[in-house]
Amino acid sequence: MNAQTLRSAELASLVPQLTHSRISTLAIGHFRHGWFAAIFWFCTAIVLANVIHYILFRILRREEGKTAGLGWGMQRYLGKPARAIFLLTCLIAILPAIPKLSDSLEANIRQGLAMAMVAALGWFAVGCIYVFQAVMLRRYDLNAENNVQARRVHTQFQLFRRMLISFVVIIDMGALLWTFNDPRIWHYGSGLLASAGIASLILATAAKSTAANFLAGLQIALTEPIRIDDVVVVQGEWGRIEEINSAYVVIKIWDLRRLIVPLSYFIENSFTNWTRESSDILGTAFLYVDYSIPVEALRQQLNLIVQTTPLWDKRVCGLQVTNLTDRSMEIRCLMSSRNSSESFDLRCLVREQMTAWIQQNYPNTFPTTRFASRPDSNPDQLPMH
Repeated sequence: MNAQTLRSAELASLVPQLTHSRISTLAIGHFRHGWFAAIFWFCTAIVLANVIHYILFRILRREEGKTAGLGWGMQRYLGKPARAIFLLTCLIAILPAIPKLSDSLEANIRQGLAMAMVAALGWFAVGCIYVFQAVMLRRYDLNAENNVQARRVHTQFQLFRRMLISFVVIIDMGALLWTFNDPRIWHYGSGLLASAGIASLILATAAKSTAANFLAGLQIALTEPIRIDDVVVVQGEWGRIEEINSAYVVIKIWDLRRLIVPLSYFIENSFTNWTRESSDILGTAFLYVDYSIPVEALRQQLNLIVQTTPLWDKRVCGLQVTNLTDRSMEIRCLMSSRNSSESFDLRCLVREQMTAWIQQNYPNTFPTTRFASRPDSNPDQLPMH
């Protein structure tokens, strides 16, 4: 009886051990399945890529807060492409660890990851161009009073940025073809880069207007007939240069309309640029009054008006009689301002206040039409010859 009890106790103690061993064997067997290992390593790659991305850009943001200008724009322009690069790098690194992949399937996956990596690197290169532009342009403020240098730099960077992005796209397309293991496709990739000059000539012949605008963009970047934020008059419309693209210029008109003008227009036609050398400008306001008004009193009143407004930059203020007609005098009020917007407001202010002052002090000196009556002459009194 005691032997049977002892044997039963031994069997009962072996059951948990056998159960635990069986569970471990099943778990290891499931883990060795290809789909389970693939999901596990894929999740590992996602977590690892996000951790690296978070740590790196957290350090960059901290350094940016310490030193002005360092890393400015990196999160905006490089955050997404960097995350894609980290993820693809982790996937490429864990690809050999995934079991039970056939050679053809592994080759296809590796080819797809290589193409995705090339595209991500091109995306990252474009972001680097934007970051470089943002860092360089921080020193040039378009809102400054004398912003000629800032407008020059902004215009040149805008045009050259588009040229660099086009060059990066061509290089990236050639690199995508180089990722294939076919020598014929390698030849096509090399030919794509080597024949860029010939293709440019063919495209220039087929699309003359497009090529003309592209060359006009280069000429505008070098000769600077227009810049970003320039005040121009084109086809009778007054506005500011809002954007310069590779094919056209966007002009923001004073009433918030947009005038779209081809780049070649500014090379082949004449136009008015109010801010070519500096933003300060002279404005005029014309008055038409009777001969009887004292000009010196008008001149003194103009000085009082401009001295009380911040729109005047305290450089030029003058009043002159510029023309005489049979009915009135033309009087020109000349004032200077810091920019064209303030000049327009100052001209309107001078017209309003000068007219109000004349109404109050010399109401009878506005242009009038005079009629003189003469006695009728008697024909009988005409001298006889």
